[in-house]
Amino acid sequence: MIDVNKMYNEKRMTAEQALDLIKDNDYIFSAQAAGEPAAILSKLQHLKETGVKNTTLNTCLPLQYYEAFKDPEMKGVMSHNGWFFGAGLRDAHKYKMVSAIPQSSTSILRKVLSRLAYEKRRAVVLATVSPMDERGYMTLSVSAIYERDLINAGALTILEVNPNFPRTFGDTLVHISEADAIVESDRPIPTSTLVPYTEVDAAIGKYVASLVEDGSTIQLGIGNIPNAVAAELKSKKHLGIHTEMFTETMVDLIECGAVDNSCKGLYNGYSVCSFTMGSQRLYDFINNNPSVLFKSCTFTNDPYTIGRNNKFVSINATLEIDLTGQCASETVGYHQWSGTGGQSETVQGSQMSPGGKSIIATHSTYSTVNEDGKEVLHSKIVPFLHEGAAVTTSRNDVDYVVTEYGIAWLRGRNIAERAEALIRIAHPNFRDELRQKAEMFEIW
Repeated sequence: MIDVNKMYNEKRMTAEQALDLIKDNDYIFSAQAAGEPAAILSKLQHLKETGVKNTTLNTCLPLQYYEAFKDPEMKGVMSHNGWFFGAGLRDAHKYKMVSAIPQSSTSILRKVLSRLAYEKRRAVVLATVSPMDERGYMTLSVSAIYERDLINAGALTILEVNPNFPRTFGDTLVHISEADAIVESDRPIPTSTLVPYTEVDAAIGKYVASLVEDGSTIQLGIGNIPNAVAAELKSKKHLGIHTEMFTETMVDLIECGAVDNSCKGLYNGYSVCSFTMGSQRLYDFINNNPSVLFKSCTFTNDPYTIGRNNKFVSINATLEIDLTGQCASETVGYHQWSGTGGQSETVQGSQMSPGGKSIIATHSTYSTVNEDGKEVLHSKIVPFLHEGAAVTTSRNDVDYVVTEYGIAWLRGRNIAERAEALIRIAHPNFRDELRQKAEMFEIW
């Protein structure tokens, strides 16, 4: 019989000792967001001392701006690829310390692993796990985006064990025999709190909620608009959850009875997600809760998986949308702002679902401050996307678009009809200009 405690103790080491296992040319994947192993990542500069060369770190929405991300001496030791940028990576990008990989969440891991096999590079995964049980099992806790897939693919597995992380169900189990190194920490789990949403968010939330029928399966993201939508969904019945991110507002919807997961058609009775982040209340809710299943995003975000749910409603945001329906949701001009995430896949999958709908929800405007210190208003609905903008959601796939001024249903509409529908939900200050540009460039 395997002595799992003995095995655990034999693999326990410091973060520096674990990083000593990294070899030249290794490709290192870090777990996403709240699942990132901060105690290990904070020691990445140790790689300079080991003498390794040409390693690569792959992150996805890192929460901290670690010193190794901005240390110019790490060039040649470790390059950095980002699947989803936050504030830290946007800053690091200015100094050429990180580069974005265009990605769709259900295929990017397969594509990267196939490239690594061709280049004969070893994959390494760094992740945070909940403590080991008496049978030798830990869980990947708050993130199952790609971590379990990497372990299955034979990646060198370095785990940060932390008692503050909840134990979860789904594609999260990791046996001690699968770990190559164990690093213990007791750091607090990252938390976030809901920010009060505005009247504009509330107006958008009402329009979006009007499109969600009883018995729908929903996908929500994080932010003020999804929070406003969730508040309006509390009066609905028999909703289900199938989402990339399990959010604080979903706990509210379950506890008020709006969500019972009874009509989904796929995993009835379960809320399905791939990762989470929120308050301690959220973590307490998912801890040892078998009704919340964490599945790899290669399953959760697959359009064909999504299409097996009934009345699937995807709700996503965008930075700007042109009059033909193209959505730029991850770049501001040439500058990488975030990432594709699961947007393009949930947009497609929702329209494969019986009775499904895809919704792009956005404020009609944004503001900047000019050289004189005055606030300048800009339309998010534009004749053409800004130069350099990346198209996240194709005009071929866009369905509903919602602003605080109403709903534009673009499905099956021609270019002229789309332009007119979008102009009607643009901010009134910009409607005449948009019509003039549509005429000028023959968008009609």
